[in-house]
Amino acid sequence: MTDGQITNDKFLVYINDLLSSGWIPELFAKDELDEKINKIRNEAKSAGYQDVPDELFEFFLDKTRKNLHLSLCFSPVGDAFRFRARMFPGIINCTSIDWFHEWPLEALIDVSSRFLNEVEFPTDEIRDKVGEHMAYVHLSIGEANKDFLSSERRHNYTTPTSFLELINFYKLLLSREQGKIGNQINRLENGLGIMQSVTEKVDDLKSMLELKMKDVEVEKSKTDELIEIVGKETEIAEAESAAAAI
Repeated sequence: MTDGQITNDKFLVYINDLLSSGWIPELFAKDELDEKINKIRNEAKSAGYQDVPDELFEFFLDKTRKNLHLSLCFSPVGDAFRFRARMFPGIINCTSIDWFHEWPLEALIDVSSRFLNEVEFPTDEIRDKVGEHMAYVHLSIGEANKDFLSSERRHNYTTPTSFLELINFYKLLLSREQGKIGNQINRLENGLGIMQSVTEKVDDLKSMLELKMKDVEVEKSKTDELIEIVGKETEIAEAESAAAAI
């Protein structure tokens, strides 16, 4: 059970009882408890216990203690753990505490590499470099925490969970940025496609314009010839008109 699952400190009343004695008062109704005691009666006798209720119940508790294993995962961050340890002493007095220490550099790199294998990178070298950088960042924050404690007299913790959150955040951010870049690539490709289509249409229009210009030149030549003929005929008509007037 993790401390995140303890939504109410009343849970710890039962956990404290289990750790301290192996028994939670009023957990079973009397008839249910008698039924369980009767089932272990022969086994208790074989183990040397007398056939009396107290002895049989003691055997039941001993067997419960031997077979019940409880793992509690509490974070030392904040005041909750200190308060709970003071209010429920079984958490400290009746447990074997296994403190989780900082992961070494090699372990951090190994963990980051395993999770980054799910991400597509251009090369394996880039994936390895990213994993090494994540490990370096995590350890550098640990050193910064020491400086912070020295100067501010306050604790700031970085745990293996923090490192896993860093990896997940990187994967989320990378996926988001890759999506943006993918959209930009699609927009660019669409824009280039439109530009190519427009260029082809402009080239077709230029070809048509060149053909029209040739036709215009032909018509212009014909027009010049016609103007020249009309001019000559006009001169002849004017000469004939002048002669007739004399």
